Amino acid sequence: MNKLYVNLGENSYNISFHSDFGKLLGVLEEIGAPKKLMVVTDTNVEKLYAEEVISLLTDGDYDVGCYAFEAGEENKTPQTVLDICSACMEHKMDRKSMIIALGGGVVGDMAGFAAAIYMRGISFVQVPTTLLSQSDSSVGGKTGVDFAGAKNILGAFLQPKHVYINVSTIKTLPEREIVSGMGEVIKHGIIRDEKFFEFLNENYDLINALDTDTLIYMSNKNCSIKAQVVEADEKESGVRAHLNFGHTIGHAIESASNYTLTHGECVGLGMMAASFIAEQRGLITDTDLERIILLLENYDFETKVDITDYEAIINLMLSDKKTISGKIRFVLPVCLGKVEIFDDVTKDEIVSALEFISNDGGI
Repeated sequence: MNKLYVNLGENSYNISFHSDFGKLLGVLEEIGAPKKLMVVTDTNVEKLYAEEVISLLTDGDYDVGCYAFEAGEENKTPQTVLDICSACMEHKMDRKSMIIALGGGVVGDMAGFAAAIYMRGISFVQVPTTLLSQSDSSVGGKTGVDFAGAKNILGAFLQPKHVYINVSTIKTLPEREIVSGMGEVIKHGIIRDEKFFEFLNENYDLINALDTDTLIYMSNKNCSIKAQVVEADEKESGVRAHLNFGHTIGHAIESASNYTLTHGECVGLGMMAASFIAEQRGLITDTDLERIILLLENYDFETKVDITDYEAIINLMLSDKKTISGKIRFVLPVCLGKVEIFDDVTKDEIVSALEFISNDGGI
């Protein structure tokens, strides 16, 4: 089995990489999963994979419940988490029961949050089905929901017992969702591994063709990079904040668009804006900035967005949980493969960066 160990002491777990769901029962047996399970998914993933996964689990003598919420970021709310908890109660889940998060990042965030608060915490397994979640959100233990216009403002840390990645699920995604997922993939190369950045540049054709072996390698490399960061800083008190590269401006644009832009699209724009600030400060070269933009363009990212109210974007950034004591923290590249944290980025620099990625008119 192709797998990766995430070393977090008593919270350690494995990530395994597959081309189907066939090994899921074996994984659950390996981790000593309880017999009472709740599959949490959304209405999109339910149509594609819920029946297959539930049938597999039932054949393994598991007592399986299922809760599917309406798909969409707009449903990533405290109420949906409470609905998941209600479903767990109806299924008579106890402290030894387990949630299976089957879906993308929204599913994983909310299923994980429900697991963190139900009976003061039960275990869960991540089965991510999107490129975005397989690359990023299913690894690291962050859970949460949006609230009062702020993204992921309520949440908890809860490490999964296992992450089961079936890369074949990527092949059923709309093209836009694949592009979105590549935002986090490219981010990992910029913040931690220039060789991986070059791999993405050189293997565009295989990745774009969704070649299974290439996807497994890419997913393993992504998770390896993120695992290194999480192992060094599980609760985001230091180096883990490097994973927020592109998210400071990106989250604000995502909120301002009322989620008409995807998370990955906004991270791509945020990475360009942050890289522009870094280039203007002399932290990276013009060539580095051009290489970052070119790679994003090669994977069909929009490099411009319509923004009319810069002040509104900045106010959204100030309400973000990454802001400390009124200072907006930025993660900026200092070369390809390395970033540092800065809390002295000025309003003028932010406005210039927004102008760099902005069209006339817009959000």
